[in-house]
Amino acid sequence: MSERGRPALPVLFSVVVVDLIGFGIVMPILPFYARELSADGSELGLLLTAWAAAQFVFAPVWGRLSDRIGRRPVLLLTVAGTSASLFLLAVSTSLAGMLVARVLAGVFAANISVASAYISDVTSEQERTRYMGLLGASFGVGFVIGPALGGLLAPFGADVPILAAAALAAANFVYAGFVLAEPPRRDERPVGRVGRIEVLRDPEVRRLCLTYFTFSVAVTQLESMFAFFMADRFDFGAREVAFLFLGIAVVMGGIQGGGMRALSARFAERSLAVAGMAILALAFALLVEAPTLALLLVPLTLSAVGRGIAQPPLMSLASLGAAEDRRGIVMGTFQSSASLARVVGPITAGLLYDRSLEAPFLLAAALMVGATVLALGLPRRVARPAPEA
Repeated sequence: MSERGRPALPVLFSVVVVDLIGFGIVMPILPFYARELSADGSELGLLLTAWAAAQFVFAPVWGRLSDRIGRRPVLLLTVAGTSASLFLLAVSTSLAGMLVARVLAGVFAANISVASAYISDVTSEQERTRYMGLLGASFGVGFVIGPALGGLLAPFGADVPILAAAALAAANFVYAGFVLAEPPRRDERPVGRVGRIEVLRDPEVRRLCLTYFTFSVAVTQLESMFAFFMADRFDFGAREVAFLFLGIAVVMGGIQGGGMRALSARFAERSLAVAGMAILALAFALLVEAPTLALLLVPLTLSAVGRGIAQPPLMSLASLGAAEDRRGIVMGTFQSSASLARVVGPITAGLLYDRSLEAPFLLAAALMVGATVLALGLPRRVARPAPEA
């Protein structure tokens, strides 16, 4: 890593973490805010799909723009835009206004590609995996702290947590403006360019992407309609849902942060992915049958455990299965399959929920069974954990 890069990375991670805390604050509050404006399941699904679609479209746009004008100005622009979109959401008095705000939020939330490029600029190849892992850990931090803050502020009104997230993003913009430096640029010209269509001709990559797409569509059924389900079935409010999100995030973080190292030392990646998705299929099926809150905690815990076990080995298989000169495009295509699922999943969940409270979760169980069957056809690779430095 360059001397200039060493102090830059902690600042970059702090900017990303604060950005994701703001997202985490809004996540459990948005469904209740939409319901105050008489939104049904399909309209909530549209709000979530609009955000995901804007992020999917604009991620490469911000990446290319940062190649031209620099990482720092693009990161600052997107953080400022996030603050503005959150403020617009907080003052919206109609579903149309909320939809515009969520589209803008998705446009400016597509800055993770720029943060990834920033890391590539200031790290060597040997260090890059480690720091990309820390970028992934930033999501965990944001999704733990954000819902907790949202739950604490929810009793003051649905707009208060969203205004707090807007203020946090504004403060993040000021902070980044003072401390975030433009990274030194590398003059790296790829020998040849390979597109997504070409890498999908590889049967292994195609199966991995289809598995991850199916897995992600299933997961979005729970994420999208969980707040409405808890409100309609158990009369929960935003505060209670926020703390349930917090609990799920803590369980997942504990497994991915500590347990996966021991599990990956004993079991093949494919075995872990299959086991995790089978647990998720069971969790989704049990969720709709839970008659009490106490019994509901069982499938919710199982869902957090299953996701914590299944997701890392799928990502590892994608990395292990790619040739070194194609790893970037393979991983990009793999992640795009999840992004596309977040466009399709919420609107599907909303349409189903308006017909039956249980329908999205039954679909999730069926999809997860399908993903498990697909995963059984993946190669049995083992990525041994690297020795501690």
